[in-house]
Amino acid sequence: MTTPPASSAFSAPSLTFNQTVRGITEFIEVAIHTILYVRQVYPAELFIRRKKYDTPVFQSRHPALNAYISGAVKAFGTELVTGNLESVVVVIKNKEEKALERFVFSVENMIQVEIFDKDISVEGAMSSLALGQYFRSFLVKLNMIEAQLGQMYLGDDVSFAILMELKDDMKPATASGSQEPPPWIPADQQHTTSGASDDAELHIVRAVSTGIINLSLVVQESDVKLSLISNSEALNSSQGIDKGKARIP
Repeated sequence: MTTPPASSAFSAPSLTFNQTVRGITEFIEVAIHTILYVRQVYPAELFIRRKKYDTPVFQSRHPALNAYISGAVKAFGTELVTGNLESVVVVIKNKEEKALERFVFSVENMIQVEIFDKDISVEGAMSSLALGQYFRSFLVKLNMIEAQLGQMYLGDDVSFAILMELKDDMKPATASGSQEPPPWIPADQQHTTSGASDDAELHIVRAVSTGIINLSLVVQESDVKLSLISNSEALNSSQGIDKGKARIP
């Protein structure tokens, strides 16, 4: 009897449409917690260390915050199924409500799948195991993002919001009376991706092509933040020169 090659004997089944949707939404929820931790939107004590995708992650311990995030994730998961979702944006803003950073999760549905086929493996799609490995690499990059973006140094003066951007001016499919998540309202234009200035800097974090739904993550540093950094550096430089002169006999 002939034994099949190891690669075929142990090959994992390819993803179904529903598995892909669940995988992406679950990952974005983990990523949102990670963003809030690494960008110091809340104190480090508010988070607990966990492990996901075989890598350390940090999860909020605040019930209300967790409910807000999970409710938002549930809502855009619904839009992802219908193919109406274009991107999920986590915007970090200052006390004047000006966007400082936008973490943009862009999605693209590559194929149309009938309702009765959404739990059937899609030929040519990646496996669940492979997708988990990609998500691990996303989180590794996120945990190191401070090296690219620097620290906020704004303490309690920063907050965040989760935005959902739909295709072709579509309306959210969530019920208007639902309290989980809270009803969606029109976003402030300057918080959205289209509200980014030409002077904003773009950092590509990671992308994955699943064969069903593609996902990419980029970070936009707004012109407001870049201006704050520039002014701070100029002030520090000036102060340093003044101190140096004071030491000259």
